[in-house]
Amino acid sequence: MMSEECPVPLGALSPARPGRSEDYRSARDDDLIEEAGPADDASMGSDLSTLVVPFPDLAPVVFFCLKQTTCPRSWCIRMYVPTARITIMVILLNCVTLGMYQPCENIDCASDHCQILQAFDAFIYIFFALEMVVKMVALGIFGRRCYLGDTWNRLDFFIVMAGMVEYSLDLQNINLSAIRTVRVLRPLKAINRVPSLRILVNLLLDTLPMLGNVLLLCFFVFFIFGIIGVQLWAGLLRNRCYLEENFTLSSGMTLPPPYYQPEEDDERPFICSLPSDNGIMSCSDVPARREGGRTCCLDKEDAFYRQALGLSPEPLANGSGEATGLCINWNQYYTRCHTGSSNPHKGAISFDNIVYAWIVIFQVITLEGWVEIMYYVMDAHSFYNFIYFILLIIIGSFFMINLCLVVIATQFSETKQREHQLMQEQRAQCLSSSTLASMAEPGDCYEEIFQLVCHCEIPPSFEPSAHAARCQSEWVSLIISPLTPTNHRSGVR
Repeated sequence: MMSEECPVPLGALSPARPGRSEDYRSARDDDLIEEAGPADDASMGSDLSTLVVPFPDLAPVVFFCLKQTTCPRSWCIRMYVPTARITIMVILLNCVTLGMYQPCENIDCASDHCQILQAFDAFIYIFFALEMVVKMVALGIFGRRCYLGDTWNRLDFFIVMAGMVEYSLDLQNINLSAIRTVRVLRPLKAINRVPSLRILVNLLLDTLPMLGNVLLLCFFVFFIFGIIGVQLWAGLLRNRCYLEENFTLSSGMTLPPPYYQPEEDDERPFICSLPSDNGIMSCSDVPARREGGRTCCLDKEDAFYRQALGLSPEPLANGSGEATGLCINWNQYYTRCHTGSSNPHKGAISFDNIVYAWIVIFQVITLEGWVEIMYYVMDAHSFYNFIYFILLIIIGSFFMINLCLVVIATQFSETKQREHQLMQEQRAQCLSSSTLASMAEPGDCYEEIFQLVCHCEIPPSFEPSAHAARCQSEWVSLIISPLTPTNHRSGVR
């Protein structure tokens, strides 16, 4: 059963009036078709049918029965523009409600604050679902020019379907927090509504092929510097100063740590240089132990002797006049540099393999803590290792990153020009929001003029000839053509 036909929107042919106007219309059309010739009857009929379609860039028929002039679909087309404008406000409201949600305090959602936010969330979901239905009826579902033919519409469809799954699980008392994280994607609906955001997103997508070449060059830089680091410094950042061999303690003494560790407030490890390397630091540079703000000056033999004699641990003064305590300087026994089992910062900084080397290179390129890493390598291997880090910063930080910015800046102008041209074409084809809104408003001034011209009374004594009918048709078409969504002028030569 076919749906009821609504009044034809602006741009379509107006209904014929009975009487002389109808006779005049039929005479004019017959004269035009007769003048065109028998061979052009089909093309003339197609042109006349084109005028019946208000928006030629939309699907003529959706759901097998809904035309563009059929009431349910024509209503949805008219509602599409105000819905698109209200969507921005709803998206902003959704951002506010998502920011106000407190999951740790509202586990059971028993407070009024949480219930109000839940009500807003339900309203927002219903609005998005209705918007999706309106778009599907107006555009259709499957096809290049239909709803699911657009990438952003597919994202909206996924968000609505995920919300439906979430609410269905809530009704069955099933808590699935992974589905609720889809709410975070709702603000992404604003990208398609704001042209500047859409340009930026399209810019990122357009620059991916060009950035792929830049990233390939970055990979070669990482690979080369990573191989150099592994070949030179693999395992060197594990070097620590251990106790001397055959180290023994007297009875009653506590065994110190196996290798030297700085004070508790100093997170940097003491990395020494092996005898085969020319690093800056050695085990002889280990500072004296400090306890209670005083520097320890005794060795284990002196401490055992004074303990046996029962001498009081009075503070003494060394040659420089600094106060010293009668405590054992255990640090003087860390004299053997040996490769241990731990790297700096809980094993995160090392050149033991290519993967860890890439992590270090990435941190150096970001210019975050690279000086400390350079000092580690210089302490363990050689003073001249700073050349490696200087070259890495010049090539990685200054050259590679700026090269990515150049690619993005170059593509930005092209993307912006293309998006601007696309919006102009959509306005010309009555697919933009502003054009649809202006054409959908009832009681428009241009519509009244068009109806007045088409339904004007013709004097009884006037018998239109073929030439007069053709002139009248051209005059009406000149008035109609700027107003109709289609740019075709049927019957005008």
